Amino acid sequence: MNTETSTRRVLAGTPLDEAASGLDLCVHCGFCLQACPTYLVLEDENDSPRGRLMLMRGAVEGDIPIDDPALTTHIDRCLGCRACETACPSGVPYGHLLEATRATIAIRRPIGAVASSMLTTMASASLRGVMFALARMARSLRLTSLLARLPGRAGFAFAMLESTRPVFTSRATAVQGTPARGTVATLEGCAMDGLFAHTNEATKRVLARNGYQPVAAPGQQCCGALHEHAGDQARARDLARRNIAAFEKSGAEFIAVNAAGCGAMMKDYGHLLRDDAEWAERAARFSIRVRDVSELLVATGPVPGGRLPLRVTYDAPCHLHHAQRITDAPLAILRAIPGLDLVALPDADRCCGGAGIYNLTEPDTAARVLDPKLEYVRATGASLVVTGNPGCHMQIGAGLIRSGSRVRCVHPVDLLDRSYNDHHG
Repeated sequence: MNTETSTRRVLAGTPLDEAASGLDLCVHCGFCLQACPTYLVLEDENDSPRGRLMLMRGAVEGDIPIDDPALTTHIDRCLGCRACETACPSGVPYGHLLEATRATIAIRRPIGAVASSMLTTMASASLRGVMFALARMARSLRLTSLLARLPGRAGFAFAMLESTRPVFTSRATAVQGTPARGTVATLEGCAMDGLFAHTNEATKRVLARNGYQPVAAPGQQCCGALHEHAGDQARARDLARRNIAAFEKSGAEFIAVNAAGCGAMMKDYGHLLRDDAEWAERAARFSIRVRDVSELLVATGPVPGGRLPLRVTYDAPCHLHHAQRITDAPLAILRAIPGLDLVALPDADRCCGGAGIYNLTEPDTAARVLDPKLEYVRATGASLVVTGNPGCHMQIGAGLIRSGSRVRCVHPVDLLDRSYNDHHG
């Protein structure tokens, strides 16, 4: 019996075994190396996409046990930013291979305590409700500003919460634009609903101003992205099914998402549930209705608003730029705001180190990935960093706060909403 046959028996039916054909697309060209943030800061081939693919192949071919630290350490260090997919000339489905590997590792080795507790909380509406209520209380009492000065991981966590404080306090009146562009239900999300409710409300107002009719989608849940990325596929699939059912009942033509990671996940529900006979077709139909909010706004113009004489720079969320391949729409929105001075950010397409809960599980590497971006932000002279993902917002925002910078982070729709609010006539 050859090694591959015996190994296939060990890994048979596992996510990595089922995804293993994707490994054959890698030609080891190395184009991915300079695109990989962890390779650039750790300078270890095993912490590059090519190196991790070799480790995955080693597991598939029986040379490395799936739970061997030689494999798991380097897989854990991956940000999952998928910049390697953009750089790859061969179309290697690295994101799916990474998730399949983590799901297979999770069969043999329990997910770490920090990650497990966060995943459990995010999957439960009641638990995350309590967590975010406490976070908002700390923010309103300005405890987050005070405690952000603490050293280490605790101080950074409070700085992340402080960074979610709204930049703009004024509110625009929702005005329905014409002609009607269709009905749209908005994903409330976890962090977005818990810490960025002001952005969710701005999203609905801005969509209405641009001709979309908002409809409610009660019963929606966490999108499951954090769970899928961490290897908790069972819970990711459960959350996906519940979301599909909720948005189907809404009857909305479009599903608007203002968090890049959530949008990438929901557009991938068809892949996630591809082997589920009852849900596969429904998931595929669902995914083609999902749009990042910037896609919907660019389809309408967007409608111009009032002048905003602000200097801003844009940082591209990885799961918008590399996973969804949406690169121009957010910039088009910013260029449509009169008076806005948009300054290019060097390496704007490079990961900030947030990556979901990565900055909690791999804080040292996350900080090293973030440092160059903070230097680039300072060099632009911008007063605001614009980004369309809560994890990126909190990672960059916390880094700026901890460095003593007065620069803040803001979502593109918050700027457009403020522009509408300041528009007279």
